[in-house]
Formats: sequence, structure tokens, C-alpha cells
Amino acid sequence: MPTQVGIANIHFTKGRLMTISSILKNTGLDRLPVFSLMIVMTASLMLGACGTPNSSSPKALNLSKKVVNYGSRVPKGGGHYKIGKPYQIANKWYRPRENKNYDRVGTASWYGDLFHGRKTANGEVFDMDALTAAHPTLPLPTLVEVTNLANRRKIVVRVNDRGPYRHNRLIDLSRKAATILGFKKNGTAKVRVRYISRAPMNGDDRYEKQIYARNFSAQRLASSAQASPAVPQKSGLSRYKRGRASYTSGRARQASRDTSPSSLYGGSSSFSLGGEDF
Repeated sequence: MPTQVGIANIHFTKGRLMTISSILKNTGLDRLPVFSLMIVMTASLMLGACGTPNSSSPKALNLSKKVVNYGSRVPKGGGHYKIGKPYQIANKWYRPRENKNYDRVGTASWYGDLFHGRKTANGEVFDMDALTAAHPTLPLPTLVEVTNLANRRKIVVRVNDRGPYRHNRLIDLSRKAATILGFKKNGTAKVRVRYISRAPMNGDDRYEKQIYARNFSAQRLASSAQASPAVPQKSGLSRYKRGRASYTSGRARQASRDTSPSSLYGGSSSFSLGGEDF
């Protein structure tokens, strides 16, 4: 399978029933291919009947081993550059390739603790609290810009995994990315995804965090300026307020400008310094 997924956080207790809908909602299983999802539901019914978890179910689903437990620090990078050969999931063909002009609009979903701490398709470790994503065809790892078209929130994420494969979804974002873009509660959102560049192999995420800080700083400054309209006055205080409003507006424009990864990394993508945690 092109993507290995985890199922560590499905728990069954004797006498307690979980509906299929609650399993999908709470674990993110709806990102799995239809065939794998059928296996999961069948295993769920069997486990519910016997009241004890089947330790072989992750192996049966061809899941990657959990290498980092939640609460432990997830290593950055550590994978390999991968494009991959064409592959088929649920009777649909996917043809990975590098496309520097990639610019698409579609549906984004998100995945979290079900997959946290497991290896991604290019050998990195999935961190649901990092700005990462899964995509069916883009090279791994790649930086893309994702814009929520409903609220215009915009971030840059590192694509280091394969998926999603259901409902014609365009991209699968980490829980952190979905939270920032404002659709974690809804589960999906209409987004625009735009290719930026290859990502540093060592997992350096300073660029993603810089864009996040700048974009949301600009939004806060713009909101602050709109919430405090100038009051006409003849005193020097009026001139001060006009100057302050102009300064605030200028900061908002400056903060909204995106810099390229190459300018941040000094023309190189091999820096080993990682950014601070959120």
C-alpha cells in the first residue's frame, strides 16, 4: 500500500458499543480507502462481540509500527525524497509527479491521533501537532500553500505522506493545520492548494512557522485597525492617531508578504536547525 496508517486509538470495552459513525468521526477512518475501511468495520464488529481487542488487527491492515508515543518529542525529517510510481487505490489510478505549477481547488480533510507517531509514506514520523499534510501525487516532502476559501486563512504545510483516497478529497491536513485554518470541528473545508517548492530533507519547519506568524499577525493588526476608527480632532492627538493608523496598516501589509523558502534558508534547503514548538 502507498500509505501506511495507524489504528492504535480505537478502544473497545465490554458492554460498551461504538457506532460506525462515531468511529469514523473520532478516529479519522474516513480517510482510508473503501476496502481498508470495510476491514476496519468488520474487525470492529468482531471486537465488540468478544469484548477484547485483537492484537493482530494493525498487522492485518498493513499498518506501520507506532514509533513515537503521544507526549514524546517527534523527530523532524529523517525520511527520503520520493515521487513514486503510478498506483491504484479503489479502482482509481494515481500518478505521482513533480508539478511546479500545481494550483488546485478542492476539499481538505484532516487526520490526528489515529496516525500520530507512525511512519509516513516517505519514512518520516507523522506529528499531528506539526504543519504537515498528505497528498496523493505530489513529491515527498514538498511545501504547499493551503488557503481556506471560506475564511481566507492561509498557511504553508509540509507534504510528507500519501492520501486521502475517498470522496475525491484533495489533501489531508494534520490536526494542527486544520485547527489553524478553522475547520477542525467541521472536518472538511474547501481549499486552494498551491505548490511552493521542495521541502528541506532535515524537517526544518522555520519557513512554515514564519508564514503562519506573519499571516495571522497581519489579520490581527487589520482587525485592530478596523475596530478603532479615527475620531476627527483638531489637536495634535488627531495627527498622532492618523499616523498610528497609517503605521498599523503598513505593518499589516508588510506582515502579509510571503518570503520564499530560499530567502529564509539563505538559498539552501539543508539547514539542520529546527523551529520551536507551537
